Amino acid sequence: MSNKPYIIGITGGSGSGKTTFIKQIKEEFSEKEICILSMDEYYRPRDEQDVDDEGIVNFDKPKSIDKKALLRDVHLLIEGTPVNLPRYNFNNKDAEPVMLTFHPAPIIIIEGLFTFHYKKLRKLLDLKVYFHAKENLKVIRRIKRDQVERNYPIEDVLYRYENHVLPAFEKYIKPYIEAADIVVNNNKDFQRGYNVVAGFLKNKCAESKQS
Repeated sequence: MSNKPYIIGITGGSGSGKTTFIKQIKEEFSEKEICILSMDEYYRPRDEQDVDDEGIVNFDKPKSIDKKALLRDVHLLIEGTPVNLPRYNFNNKDAEPVMLTFHPAPIIIIEGLFTFHYKKLRKLLDLKVYFHAKENLKVIRRIKRDQVERNYPIEDVLYRYENHVLPAFEKYIKPYIEAADIVVNNNKDFQRGYNVVAGFLKNKCAESKQS
């Protein structure tokens, strides 16, 4: 690639709408236009994660992610080299391993909880987008996701939210809202925010085709 890709970072607390937003982006843009890299694919194995005083594994810490591998792959994509890695299976031993391939593109989106917290990653970002939602709404969305989609017990979901998710949000995510270029309010829906970002992306794609 002759020109450096335009790099966008997306962050926000659990349940703020990042994943749903990314799904819409994938539906509207091709892989040739935008490469989307999720931090979720870089979780370290369960036996490498911290355990709290109750013996519960805490996945909501910056060191839960293999930051070096993430940065390595971002630099490979910037240089124009495809990246291959196994899809994270949320520690489901029965899940069939699936290999993912990420292709270089004029626009790279990096999405995850600690996208702004990692200093070296933050310095690479040309645009920073922060998803905001009220705490009670994020709890409800988290319960729906973890209990319905992943079949986690409600007590487990609430314990993790109170003891892991919320403290991590207050310490590693919320402080960076002032560093964001765009704040998407997702208390009701994010359609207006999506339209703004999608319009920006379309212009960037058009620019890349002309260069």
